[in-house]
Amino acid sequence: MKRFLTGFGLALAILGCAGYWAATPFLHGKPPPQAVHIPADLTSYRDVVKGTLPAVVSIESTPKAMVARTKLPQFNGNPFEGIPGLPDELRKRFEEFEHQTPAPHNSHPGRAFGSGFIIDPKGIILTNDHVIRGADRVEVQLQDGRKFTSRDIKKDPKTDLAIVRIDAKEPLPYLELGDSSAMEIGDRVLAIGAPLGLRGSVTSGIISAKGRDIHMNMYEDFLQTDAAINPGNSGGPLVNLAGQVIGINSAIKSETGGFQGVGLAISSNLAREVMDQLLKDGMVHRGYLGIQVQTLDPEVASRLGGANTSSNVAVTTVMAGSPAAHAGLKEGDIVTSIAGKPVKDGRDLQRIVATAPLGKPVELNVLRDGTAKTLKVTIQEQPRGFASAAGAVPEDASQEAETTSLDKVGVRITDLTGERAKQLGYPEKTEGVLITDVEADSVADGAGLKSGTLILKVDQMRVRTVEEARKAFEGSSMDKGVLLQVRTPKGGTTYVLLKPTQAVR
Repeated sequence: MKRFLTGFGLALAILGCAGYWAATPFLHGKPPPQAVHIPADLTSYRDVVKGTLPAVVSIESTPKAMVARTKLPQFNGNPFEGIPGLPDELRKRFEEFEHQTPAPHNSHPGRAFGSGFIIDPKGIILTNDHVIRGADRVEVQLQDGRKFTSRDIKKDPKTDLAIVRIDAKEPLPYLELGDSSAMEIGDRVLAIGAPLGLRGSVTSGIISAKGRDIHMNMYEDFLQTDAAINPGNSGGPLVNLAGQVIGINSAIKSETGGFQGVGLAISSNLAREVMDQLLKDGMVHRGYLGIQVQTLDPEVASRLGGANTSSNVAVTTVMAGSPAAHAGLKEGDIVTSIAGKPVKDGRDLQRIVATAPLGKPVELNVLRDGTAKTLKVTIQEQPRGFASAAGAVPEDASQEAETTSLDKVGVRITDLTGERAKQLGYPEKTEGVLITDVEADSVADGAGLKSGTLILKVDQMRVRTVEEARKAFEGSSMDKGVLLQVRTPKGGTTYVLLKPTQAVR
C-alpha cells in the first residue's frame, strides 16, 4: 500500500502542477481551452473487428500417426536442417529459437490447434504450415460455430505457409490481402486468432520493425509487432486498420515460451506469392542456383571488392552439377548482380533466384580476385532433395603431424597430405594449409577458427604449403587485420578477418 500511495502522491503532484498552469487563463478571466477532439477511430477498433472477425477460423489438425519428436525447432521440418555444409553456428541459431514459435495449442493429446482466415468466399483458408503439419485431415470452425472437415491441404514448408479448402455451400466471409510493403514502423495493427484455444481473441499493437530475418524458414520476410501473440495464434491474421491482412502471425521471440512483446508475422506480399502458386499448381516452384553464400563484414567486402561494389555476398560452396557449377562460378566469388538486379545481401540473392524464370539463361556478374566477370547461368527448378544429411567437421586434425606455430594469431599449421585430406573429408587434390590446433584466448580463437580448417589464402595470396603460409603471415599487418579465405570439409569456403581485438578475454 505504501508504494501505491507514494506513486499516487507523485502523480497528484505532477497533475497539480499541470492543473495550475491550465487554470491560469481562467483565473485571469479567460475561458479554459476546449478539449481536443479525438476521432472515434482512435478510441475503438470495433468497426475493424466487426469486419474481420467473422472470417477468422480455428483449426484443429489430426496427425497421420503419432511419432516421437526429434530435437528440431518448433517450425518442425525446418528446410535448412541437413543442408550440406550448413555451418554449426547457423544450426545453433535454430536451436536458440526452439521454444520461440507460437506452436499450435494442444487442446487434445495428439492434436494441434491453431488459427487461420478465409481468403476466398468459396472456402479457401490461409494458415501456417506448422499448424497442420503431419495432418491428413483438419477440422475448421468458423466464428459463428459452423464446422467443416477437410483433407484438401496444400503447403509450403519453406515459408511455413499452407492453404486448406473447405466445401462451402454458400459464400463465406473473407479477408483481403493488403500490401505489407506499404506498412511503416509505428502503424497500428490487430492480431486475431485463438491464443491458448480462446477463439475470437483480438489484440492490438504497432508494427515494431519490417523485413526481419530470424532464420526459421528458408524464405522469410517477417513483420515484427508488439500485438500479443501466443500459442494458438499461429496462422491467424495481422490486419491494418482498413481490415486488410498484412501479415500471418507465426512466431514469437521469447525467453519464457510466452509472449514478451516481440511477435512475428509473415508478410502478406510473401504469402500472396506462395498462395497463388499453391492454388494453381499445389506446390511452389522456385529457382535454384546451387550455391551457399556468406554475408561479409563491410570491412572484408571492401578489401575484396574495393569501391567497385556494394555487395557483401561471397560464394562459399558451389554444388557439383548445379547451374552455378555449369556457369563457372567459383568459391570466393563475390556476387554483384544477377538477371540485371543488384545483389546487396544473401536475402536479395535468394529472392531473385527463387523468382527468376526457369530454364532461361541470365547474366551473373561477380568479382573474382578483384576483377569483374560476367557469367551466363541457366537457373533450374530447385530439386526436391535439396536437404540431405551432412557430417560434422572433425575437431582433432593433428594426426601427430609435424606442425609450425603462427604465434601472432595463435594457431599451429601443417601441410595437407592426401591421407589427411581423405581422413578429414576434403575432396581429392584439395590444396591449402591445415590448422591442427587453435590456442585458447588467441586472435584465431576469437575469430572462430577451429582445428581441421584449411587456409586457402592470406590477404588474397594463395598458400599451398606451410612455408608459403608462414611468409604470407610475416608480411601481413595485424593492425590492418589479416584476411583469410578458409575452408571446412562440410562448410565450403568463407572469409575471416583476424584482428587483435578479437582475442578472447
